[in-house]
Amino acid sequence: MNSIAVYCGSSAGTDERYRQHAAEVGQTFAQRGITLVYGGGNVGLMGAVADATVDAGGQAIGVIPGFLKDKEVAHLGLTTLEVVDNMHQRKLRMAELAEGFIAMPGGFGTLEELFEVLTWGQLGLHRKPIGLLNVAGFYDALIALLDHMTQQGLLRAENRGQLLVADNITDLLAQMNAWQPLNVEKWLTPRRT
Repeated sequence: MNSIAVYCGSSAGTDERYRQHAAEVGQTFAQRGITLVYGGGNVGLMGAVADATVDAGGQAIGVIPGFLKDKEVAHLGLTTLEVVDNMHQRKLRMAELAEGFIAMPGGFGTLEELFEVLTWGQLGLHRKPIGLLNVAGFYDALIALLDHMTQQGLLRAENRGQLLVADNITDLLAQMNAWQPLNVEKWLTPRRT
């Protein structure tokens, strides 16, 4: 993979390990020649991963809607900063630029972006690996929910398997590089008459 979109918080969170892992992700991308694609802000975990990428000599592309440019304080030290009209264009552009996706700790926006690319993958709109960096057990409850959804027959095990999980960037990248997309039809329960 030459480029990966990273979804993460515009806040830093309460656990310093989130910022430490964000910096490690950026440094690792730079060392491996992976271009960072992200939301374009210079605050919170977004800013930490971008700063670490750029500081280590890597390439970073930010995609930010005009209305968030000031609110999230657009990062002006990136390789490229693209300003788009709205959130839909932001997500689409990030997906176009990326060969894979990683979600780190974050809030509603991070989850929304993660589940959108998972849904797109489930529907066959892309065949790119999707990773969850489970820093300090941040996503344990979400992983348990996804497993529960699978056990309850609302999520196919094959689709659940789209989401690769690791607690460090080295293991996550290894899984993403080895990942092979499945040809699974969207699961629809037959209508009862």
